[in-house]
Amino acid sequence: MRVLVTGGAGFIGSHLCDRLLERGDQVWCVDNFRLGRRRNIAHLLGRSNFQFSELDVLDKPGLNALFADAGFEAVFHMAANSDIAAGGADIRLDLELNQLTSVTVLEAMLAHGVKRLFFASTSAIFGETDQVLREDFAPLQPISFYGASKLAAEAYISVFAHTFGGRAVVLRFPNVVGERATHGVIYDFLRKLEADRSKLEVLGDGKQSKPYLYVSDMIDAILVAWDKSEAYFAVYHAAGIGSTTVREIAEIVVAAAGSADTRIVFTGGDRGWPGDVPQFRYDTSRLQALGWQPQRGSTDAVRYAVERILGNGF
Repeated sequence: MRVLVTGGAGFIGSHLCDRLLERGDQVWCVDNFRLGRRRNIAHLLGRSNFQFSELDVLDKPGLNALFADAGFEAVFHMAANSDIAAGGADIRLDLELNQLTSVTVLEAMLAHGVKRLFFASTSAIFGETDQVLREDFAPLQPISFYGASKLAAEAYISVFAHTFGGRAVVLRFPNVVGERATHGVIYDFLRKLEADRSKLEVLGDGKQSKPYLYVSDMIDAILVAWDKSEAYFAVYHAAGIGSTTVREIAEIVVAAAGSADTRIVFTGGDRGWPGDVPQFRYDTSRLQALGWQPQRGSTDAVRYAVERILGNGF
């Protein structure tokens, strides 16, 4: 296929570009480098089946020109503000980078007759609950602007699929870890240790517990959902096996970084910042029924991600 990957120089987007190229697809990647990095796609530049454009998805004329030139058959919409804490400091950030980018992509798809869409969503749409989250769980009460904007984007995509005969796959991501990350708990901890190895500050009480998924398992999930879904609007969950606390991640990072004398200091409270959901649990049976199964459990994924990030730089 001739596919567009928005946010393709980002953490997960760049890994997706790699895998799509391995499958034989022709890939166009766009990124404005707000969170993405040129080095994430440097190894792809110059390949005949890979094209890169430094482009902001909110640039409607630029995006439409690209659609007109390339003749896409499908879009993997990965571009977003995935730094949830940053959205709390600027309440327009998630509106623009999550919801409005999605609307702009849909407009371009409609204008150029592109019917197939993959959308990267999030557990943050659910808000705070102790229930196991199925795809049809309700009510949806996000507590972050990030979650609210992703939920609004899902709604627009549902209307797109219903009204215009499109086909959309929505995959709600868990916490994804691995090399090329540009933020997130492991990245933040390593940056803090780089600045001061005597202590590692952990936001909250360290008891926050979530299912972590290694990035290659995440890409597997994306492509299984994409290849095997037959519904016009399909929603799936992916997550690692089990869960890992922030305290455990801090201890893993400190040990891997060779900082035996580092003190781990907790700021207190049950979450890292306003809008942070301390824990969640996904039901992934719908995706597993299509044949997907993660290769690593949550804590193993964290350990391997730390190893890979240290080995590849951050």
